[in-house]
Amino acid sequence: MNAQRGSRRWTGAAVVLISITASAAAAPSAADVGVDQAHLVRPAELAAILRSPGARKPLVLQIGFRILYEQAHIPGAEYVGASSDAAGLSRLRSRVERLPKDAAIVLYCGCCPWSRCPNVQPAYAALQAMGFENAKVLWISDNFGAEWVDKGYPVERAGAKP
Repeated sequence: MNAQRGSRRWTGAAVVLISITASAAAAPSAADVGVDQAHLVRPAELAAILRSPGARKPLVLQIGFRILYEQAHIPGAEYVGASSDAAGLSRLRSRVERLPKDAAIVLYCGCCPWSRCPNVQPAYAALQAMGFENAKVLWISDNFGAEWVDKGYPVERAGAKP
């Protein structure tokens, strides 16, 4: 009977360990799209910066799809286009080429779960290649609606900029 009870305890512990390991492995990380942790900004942090009257505001660039930008975007964000294609990357490079290399820039997409986003990595890599030291990416692990709009952070709607 003691052996049986011990066996049940071990099985329970193994299930918990397997569950924790599986959860950790399934969770998206910045490395999934080639962005190191130091270059991430969380939604709450960016919202606080944008709301703070004395804070230096970063240039916020939406690097996703136009329809998402038109539905809701971060106030003051500029639409440069999906960075998964050459035209979007070209617009991104053109927009930032004259900025100082220490300019504060925040990129965001939010089209889909982080690990599947086709836009974050190419845009971030382009800014890194251009020498931008303060380029960050908004950490949106699931999508912009759930992690920005639904949390009550400020948004603007419609009127996309070309």
